[in-house]
Amino acid sequence: MINWFKYVKPYLLYFIVGPLCMIIEVIGEVLMPKFLAVVINGAKSGSLTVGGSINTCLLMILTAVMMMVGGVGGAYFGAKASVNFAADLRHDVFTKVQKFSFSNIDKFSTGSLVTRLTNDVTQLQNFVNMLLRMCLRSPGMLIGAIIMAVTMRPDLSIVLLVTIPLMLASILFIISKGFPRFAKMQTKIDAVNNTVQENLTNVRVVKSFVREKHETEKFFTVNRDLKESGMSAVKVMIFMGPVMTVFMNITTLSVLWFGANIVLGEAGTIGGMEIGDLSAFITYVTQILSSLMMVTMMLMTSSRALASAKRIKEVLVEGVDLDDTNATHPEKRVENGKVEFKNISYRYYKNSEDPVLDDLSLTIEAGTTVGIIGSTGCGKTTLVSMIPRLYDVDAGEVLIDGVNVKDYSLYNLREGVGMVLQKNVLFSGTIEENLRWGDESATDEELRAAAEYAQAHGFVTSFKDGYDTVLEQGGVNVSGGQKQRLCIARALLKKPKILILDDSTSAVDTATEAMIRKAFREELSDSTKIIIAQRISSVQDCDMIVVMNEGKITGVGTHDALLKDCAEYGEIYYSQMDKEE
Repeated sequence: MINWFKYVKPYLLYFIVGPLCMIIEVIGEVLMPKFLAVVINGAKSGSLTVGGSINTCLLMILTAVMMMVGGVGGAYFGAKASVNFAADLRHDVFTKVQKFSFSNIDKFSTGSLVTRLTNDVTQLQNFVNMLLRMCLRSPGMLIGAIIMAVTMRPDLSIVLLVTIPLMLASILFIISKGFPRFAKMQTKIDAVNNTVQENLTNVRVVKSFVREKHETEKFFTVNRDLKESGMSAVKVMIFMGPVMTVFMNITTLSVLWFGANIVLGEAGTIGGMEIGDLSAFITYVTQILSSLMMVTMMLMTSSRALASAKRIKEVLVEGVDLDDTNATHPEKRVENGKVEFKNISYRYYKNSEDPVLDDLSLTIEAGTTVGIIGSTGCGKTTLVSMIPRLYDVDAGEVLIDGVNVKDYSLYNLREGVGMVLQKNVLFSGTIEENLRWGDESATDEELRAAAEYAQAHGFVTSFKDGYDTVLEQGGVNVSGGQKQRLCIARALLKKPKILILDDSTSAVDTATEAMIRKAFREELSDSTKIIIAQRISSVQDCDMIVVMNEGKITGVGTHDALLKDCAEYGEIYYSQMDKEE
């Protein structure tokens, strides 16, 4: 369950003062028709004196000022409360998403999480704002107007007993039909966000394969679905206004009909009705129906807000697959970097028949350099992802320095592991800001040294602004090889005990790659280095090479030993080398 009050409590004053200000405005709205009736009745009968007229006008002006102050105050405090409510809620949702594992994120999809953080939170913000402005104003005006109307003319108030129940029944029917349509519309927004995000992220691929037309057609489909879903919801809700207007006009006409007969037939007699009173009574009827319309608008907004609240709740109550709950040594840090895989198995989809990793065991000694090679999809990346717990094994265990990775805190575990993923990601900001992801407190000399080891310093200094060069989102204004070297420099700056390079030099030439490997040997001699590669040349100098195929290890040894004893390694080697070599 979500404690929604936690988002109200820090701003409780705003939540209280805002509605109270609206009550002040309501009092003025209820009193104003009575004052106007006194003026009309006095003018008609000739009993209104100049002094009385001035006093009544001053009282009406004072009431109008009071209404203005109350209205402005209510709007101000309502906005303050709703904006802060939404900001705190959005922060909590974002914080929860940061704790999600890859499988948690896959469950919702990136586009859906973006929608929940933006559109859904905004829907709740709008609802809270409307609620604060209307929660006391609408009932207050409804009750006040009913009391004044019944007090003024009980027999004429019978008209309301007929029209109001019919109007409420119609409204509730419309809302019951509209609520599920709004929930469906939010899922269509997810689809649009997913499509737009995917297209913009991969825009270079789209253009290189000349797939603009295909992407436009795909967007047209999801955009059309959203349009139709939105229209489906709107088609129901558009009846709200006309239904309210019909009932309001019927009620007003009925009051005018019966009220006019009373004025004309009983004027001057006991129980008669003055024209000013009839005018005030009609105003009160309008206020009653208007307050009901406000309530209706709140219900209509709440139908969409409830759909959004449900979607936000799904994120907040989602169980995080990976956390520190069962960590027995949360204070422990990675000290040496010895890695052991003991009979591990893993399936991405738990009902899959074939595992990605199948009963795999491997020991990597601290400070060694290990290469992992194998066919695409054999489980290389999945294997190393178990070390920083990007995924958790289904069976077996992963140990670092003799301690199960689940017994470390995630922070301490990942602080000791540096990882350069297959997909090199840079963030919008300067090159220096991106490198400092490795170590925020690093000196300028350390930052430049890391860039030199990664063979990035040369091209960075060739830029006009050097390390202050601004990278666009995703680093699209640098080449693939430059991006890889910056990501390696970022990992080196972290000085991790375990460094994982997942095919992270595929876009650089062999000479540059050789210099990077040399820097690893010299500058990270105490760190455990795990290199996943497709090229034999990238791993043949490693202390140990691991050959994988279909989730299993088929060979372990040095380059020369594997050439003699491992047919799969030999096949990969000879396919990359010419016959003379």
